[in-house]
Amino acid sequence: MGRLSTHILDTVRGKPAAEVAIDLDVLGPGGAWRRIKQVRTNADGRTDQPVLAGDDFTAGTYMLTFHMGAYFKAHGLVAGDPLFLDLIPLRFTVADASAHYHVPLLATPWSYQTYRGS
Repeated sequence: MGRLSTHILDTVRGKPAAEVAIDLDVLGPGGAWRRIKQVRTNADGRTDQPVLAGDDFTAGTYMLTFHMGAYFKAHGLVAGDPLFLDLIPLRFTVADASAHYHVPLLATPWSYQTYRGS
């Protein structure tokens, strides 16, 4: 069964990023984004359940938006406004809805990296 999962690593603190809000949107046929859900990371920087799975997980273009600015502020990693990185959007395409797509985020207040994990 196909599914989408994620995790966040705070590479400044060297720890999982807990209690981060993540929005999931899908690109519709007319080119408009539609919000599917919002989830939060747990103490391990992961979601308790797959972000999307089963019949809800279909081929298409998705976007995970990580609310990192609030996390960085809460942990004293940044101050003031505007932040260099606040919302971090990752747009990706699912070609095989029967596969596992793991889209992690490694982040600092000034940079981020992602990859297709397993």
